[in-house]
Amino acid sequence: MKSKAKLLKSRRSSYRTSKNFLISFRYAFNGIKYTFKNSRNFKIQVLFALFSLIIGSILQLDKSDYLIMLVTIFSVLTLEIINTSIESLVDLVIKKKFSNLAKIAKDCSAGAVLLASINSVIIGLCLFIPKIKLLFLN
Repeated sequence: MKSKAKLLKSRRSSYRTSKNFLISFRYAFNGIKYTFKNSRNFKIQVLFALFSLIIGSILQLDKSDYLIMLVTIFSVLTLEIINTSIESLVDLVIKKKFSNLAKIAKDCSAGAVLLASINSVIIGLCLFIPKIKLLFLN
């Protein structure tokens, strides 16, 4: 019963902006946690990100290359969270009815993630291939 009251209270205040800085961080982490739990693609992207960071460490990327990789990783993860947000909002508005505009919104947000993912692969190849070539040539 307590959890139901807590849920009702959070629903009543969900439209307001938090005045507490630390609570704002908790809300943000809740969004990341929700996306991680509910988005298969986000889990895959986190796995690839960790793999890329490990490979970058093994290949001893310099600081600027590592920074490029981090920015690329965070752009993909950020877009996936925005994509999840858009999909949830569209589902809320259309209430399980088909809408061509809803399809366009979802497809476009998924397309943004796809473009960022393709970009991350290209950047990864540009960062890793020269280092891998050096390993095999020496």
